Amino acid sequence: MSELRQHADLGPDAALGFRFAVIVSRFNHGITAALLDGARTTLAAHGAAPGDIVVYEVPGAFELPMTAARLAGGHFDAIICLGALIKGETPHFDYLCSAIADGIQDVGIRSGVPVIFGVLTCENHDHAAARAGGDKGNKGAEAAIAAIEMVNLFSSISAESHAEESHSDGQASSIS
Repeated sequence: MSELRQHADLGPDAALGFRFAVIVSRFNHGITAALLDGARTTLAAHGAAPGDIVVYEVPGAFELPMTAARLAGGHFDAIICLGALIKGETPHFDYLCSAIADGIQDVGIRSGVPVIFGVLTCENHDHAAARAGGDKGNKGAEAAIAAIEMVNLFSSISAESHAEESHSDGQASSIS
């Protein structure tokens, strides 16, 4: 079990009332389907209603950031990106890993919506299988945990901001 799961202290209703987009790559389908199952199961276990989990399939991992960018302006509290990149004989893997990670991060920063990186970047198929429900856990489930933690964090930040605004609205300001 990863450190993320060991330290996540989420109640059974932690995802209740939040909307989640899950974007999953069809490439390496056996792996990504297991990641998706882990994400869905985890979201549901923490109270997300089936209608609040919307899944979008894309051809490959390269399409994850652009799809996240399209969805970030919508009605989702968090976006979970799931994919599996397995190293081959060419540098294609390295270019994809970098571009996808940078793209997903950029969408989150620019939009202010938590966009979670649930993309496996593995040396071989066995390593990917181990992280998609095997002996290394399920990184799709871990991505869902990160999404739940982030929506709760952002919700509390928003509540604090509203409380500060309400508090300052009732006070007269003086300028000397």
